[in-house]
Amino acid sequence: MKRMRPSPAGTVTMPVLRSDYAQSLVPEDRAIAIEAPVAIEINGVAYAVMMATPCDLEDFVIGFLLSEGLAWAEEIGPVGLHEVEGQGFIARVTLPPHRAEPVLERARRRLGDSSCGICGIESIELALRPLEPMPPAPLPQGEAIRHALMAMRAAQALGNATAATHAAAFCDREGQVLVLREDVGRHNALDKVIGALVRQEMAANQGFMAVTSRASYELVEKAVRARCPLLVAISAPTDLAVRRARQAGLALAVVARDDAMLWAAGPAFD
Repeated sequence: MKRMRPSPAGTVTMPVLRSDYAQSLVPEDRAIAIEAPVAIEINGVAYAVMMATPCDLEDFVIGFLLSEGLAWAEEIGPVGLHEVEGQGFIARVTLPPHRAEPVLERARRRLGDSSCGICGIESIELALRPLEPMPPAPLPQGEAIRHALMAMRAAQALGNATAATHAAAFCDREGQVLVLREDVGRHNALDKVIGALVRQEMAANQGFMAVTSRASYELVEKAVRARCPLLVAISAPTDLAVRRARQAGLALAVVARDDAMLWAAGPAFD
């Protein structure tokens, strides 16, 4: 397999396989957006871990502090960036002393916040902890995937009415949509599907999941933890999503359209 090579800022080039939903697989290289954990420390206090593309991080941190209401622009000191090799970044910034207590109080409240987690190097390691490998499982034929995507479009009552929501679905290996849920958040939509499978006592390894969004690392990890062998996304993946899928043995199909899709992870990459 070709090794990843640097691409323009914020991307890497990764090998994928283009499929026309039949048997043909055509290798090609594709620029994939980088997704990495960025831990923000304020006055030495671990405040938040955000998933971001690691370019213009100084701008990101300053904008985050302003939008969170933690400080005014003139109160924000220089942003120190430190790369944790192979894992992510730590951004350290200093605010005036009178800002320290509110930051500490918010950090305490964020300990249970699933969108940010606990910060610093330990939380980066926690965010990227190994996933339990997926056992081998039969995958659907390409035509079944295409059929499922078409069925999903028609079934999105909320999305079709508002054009403002994402959908996630669980489909059987023939492409029949068995469960579909919608939400303004792509993560929420997939969580709803996983919850529905649990409540209905349906085994996720008997089909595949599809999402109307990009394939982020969070969605990959949710699919793996649900023990679903295949995740299909209509948009492109991030590099971390591809790497995590390959590490865990999850099949990942992306940029899924009516005429073709790209395999980013799966048996062909073993």
